[in-house]
Amino acid sequence: QVQLVESGGGLVQAGGSLRLSCAASGRTFSRNAISWFRQAPGKEREFVAAMIPASSYYADSVKGRFTIYRDNAKNTVYLQMNSLKSEDTAVYYCAVRNSIVPVRSPGEYDYWGQGTQVTVSS
Repeated sequence: QVQLVESGGGLVQAGGSLRLSCAASGRTFSRNAISWFRQAPGKEREFVAAMIPASSYYADSVKGRFTIYRDNAKNTVYLQMNSLKSEDTAVYYCAVRNSIVPVRSPGEYDYWGQGTQVTVSS
């Protein structure tokens, strides 16, 4: 059974940093697209970042501030978030797709974590 568990969310002041973790169990995802999405209250779930072997992709709103990376030995993907803004406040989810092609539509992903809350105070 595949399980994704996010952690690392919390309350931080604007300009601060957080690192989110997504630990996978049940199988390895070294040849899959893995992404982070977020959903703010009253808004649709939106793409944040994705990675496949040797490449990563970012939403324009987080480019230069967020970094997605993975530790294959731990089967864990991370999202380092720097220079946080109040508009980054949301529940953050990691997701895995049964394909190596990274896409930005949440409906194309097959496995999801439960989410972790990030709140940025201004």
